[in-house]
Amino acid sequence: MATKKAAGKKAAKKTGDKKIEKVMGEYKRGSLKSSSGDKVTSRKQAVAIALSEAREAGADIPEKKKAPRKAKKS
Repeated sequence: MATKKAAGKKAAKKTGDKKIEKVMGEYKRGSLKSSSGDKVTSRKQAVAIALSEAREAGADIPEKKKAPRKAKKS
């Protein structure tokens, strides 16, 4: 029997998977728009939009990793 926490993770995974499938389908059909209203032509940008929307929908997707800052030379 699955625990409540495990069941919640499965539901979040399904939510994220569906959202990502939907957004990538829009990209393949050529109907995906960026926030500025321009048509998305880059696959990488489409993936970024899909992950962002999946996070907003409540999917358990880790946040984007940030590049480490370089120390200034004096």
